[in-house]
Amino acid sequence: MVSTSDAPQVNAVSVPPAEQRLTLNNVSWETYEKLLDAFGEHRAVRLHYDEGMLEFMVPLEAHETPSDLIGAFIRTLVVEGGLNVKGLASTTLRRPQLEKGAEPDKCYYIQNEPLVRGKTVDLEQDPPPDLVLEVDITHTDINKNRLYAQIGIPEFWRFNGQVLTIYQLVEGTYEEVDASPTFPWLDKDTFYTFLKQSRSEGEAQAVRTLKEWVVRNCR
Repeated sequence: MVSTSDAPQVNAVSVPPAEQRLTLNNVSWETYEKLLDAFGEHRAVRLHYDEGMLEFMVPLEAHETPSDLIGAFIRTLVVEGGLNVKGLASTTLRRPQLEKGAEPDKCYYIQNEPLVRGKTVDLEQDPPPDLVLEVDITHTDINKNRLYAQIGIPEFWRFNGQVLTIYQLVEGTYEEVDASPTFPWLDKDTFYTFLKQSRSEGEAQAVRTLKEWVVRNCR
């Protein structure tokens, strides 16, 4: 695993705010669902719900930039690696019987893509997404690891603005792993190089370089 010292370092003094958050406790599932319906799908705020705790989060530029970059990174790995994908972006993942709901930065069907291809996903009948990404730069009161583990997400990527951590679901809980189960040929140095190059040479050039790397290393 790439150590924290190998990851891009951020000057804490100059880091802009990345998210605005508001957490409420003792919120019923029925109230949560009513809020989802009232806000609709096209909104800036994202909601996470875990057994009575409800978090409202508004992503700012310092959040959205790495989220979009990592999304481009994952899609490049999928496409150039010869896999297939169905992306759900920040679609609400609801599990009413567990009283859990989440709106991740990105979520993808990759291994199970054929099972949901061309259809609207229903988690009561379909498997959960194979991979979820969350960017959490400021503190969140929601235990995201527990939330996504109980929803049943097999692979969970978390990025705190400096370090990418990859978790694999093992017997109902997450274990941190050195390599992505979906992309076992990927090393984290490649991820940090991609982020660095996107800042110095632009996002398009970073994607082009990544495509070349994937073709050389995974086929």
